[in-house]
Amino acid sequence: MDELPSGRTDRARRQTVVLPFAGRVGWRRMIATLRLFKTFGRPAQVLFINEVGTTIGLLMLAPYLADHLVHRIGMAVWLVGIILGLRHFSEGLFIIGGTLADRIGYKPMIMAGCVLKALGCGMFALSATVPWLIAASVLTGVASALFVPANRAYLAKEESERKVDAFAMFSVCRRIGVLVGPLAGIPLVQIDFRLVCLTSVGIFVALTVAQWRLLPPCAGTEAGSDRPIWADWREALSNRAFLGFAATMFASYALVFQITFGLPLEVRHVSGGQAGMTALFMISAVLGLAGQVRLIAWCEKRWTPGQAMVRGLIVMGVSFVPLMLPPLHGGPVVRLIPILACAAILTVGTMMVFPFEMATIANLADGRVIGTYYSVNNLLSGFGIVFGNLVSAAALGLSHSMRMASLPWMVLLLLGLLSAAALKFVDRGDRLSPARLAAQGAGAAP
Repeated sequence: MDELPSGRTDRARRQTVVLPFAGRVGWRRMIATLRLFKTFGRPAQVLFINEVGTTIGLLMLAPYLADHLVHRIGMAVWLVGIILGLRHFSEGLFIIGGTLADRIGYKPMIMAGCVLKALGCGMFALSATVPWLIAASVLTGVASALFVPANRAYLAKEESERKVDAFAMFSVCRRIGVLVGPLAGIPLVQIDFRLVCLTSVGIFVALTVAQWRLLPPCAGTEAGSDRPIWADWREALSNRAFLGFAATMFASYALVFQITFGLPLEVRHVSGGQAGMTALFMISAVLGLAGQVRLIAWCEKRWTPGQAMVRGLIVMGVSFVPLMLPPLHGGPVVRLIPILACAAILTVGTMMVFPFEMATIANLADGRVIGTYYSVNNLLSGFGIVFGNLVSAAALGLSHSMRMASLPWMVLLLLGLLSAAALKFVDRGDRLSPARLAAQGAGAAP
């Protein structure tokens, strides 16, 4: 096409490549990112701001929830891992979310997801009993099952010619939330954990109102269709190329989840305070803000999407190597160095993978039932997180009995490398490249 979906000319498209390289220092890169933000249409911009708000609302609570349950309530680490993992599992299990978005529109599902997130966060404030926590975790997972596929499908449809750039910007917005959310949660959690939960409720309610007023309606790809819902699922589940790709990314979600689960617990073990937690999330956020757009442009210039993702998965796995080294001797700041190094390397790997992964899923959908494809991917990612948490918890137990502290991190390293090897096999001959998918059709086997 000669014109972008937002009506801008080819000159604007060239800017998406040039601008990330506009500066050599962090603040100039951020200015370039802001300029890139302005090249997108209003719906995409609202979705970007939405991502900032939802991430803040979630990460005001999530990093401190595990610490609260383990150290204040006294729950076992493995039980907390299961409770938190159930959120992601239920997010994928409620596969109907993306299908409903494809049929009744993306905006209603985005708003419904925010309302349910508010209810789930409110439930975390009301009780600390296991059944109540499980219910709250599952409810927030169902909320994400409605919100996430609709959000991503809306963006993929609205910016169909610039999907990788759009999801790179999406990732930047998440990093802003990653920076602001935990910082905003620190003073609140010191007052009362329930205050953190209720503040998150207020954020999600405000976002729901903003979406109702500012986000234009967007019909789903199956709007008005009279075919049964199960036909949409069958289409996605019979796409061997998509299933092969999604299965290879299965383990990667267990690695990403360590940013809000394993690493915060390790920070608490090493430093016993909130300063290390703040540093953990600041490193992840600043790297994303300063380097996400430029890194994706750099990867696009050198590699195919599949090659970039393989390398990103390797980086994600290798990120746990610093935690496997002999512990450093010194004060809390010195002992935090391996954890912060792990967070930084893991963030870089995630930055390399996420935009290409989201664009590849939309390309594999080939313009059909995009929301359903994202829902199926969420299902597999939920299995990956629960599986990763159980394996990590088992490895943690064995590490104590075997006096081998590095065992959990060795398991995560192995998961990352296995995922990279599997993706390399699926992408043999560049079968996940947009041109190859367009030529062969999304239903072709890998």
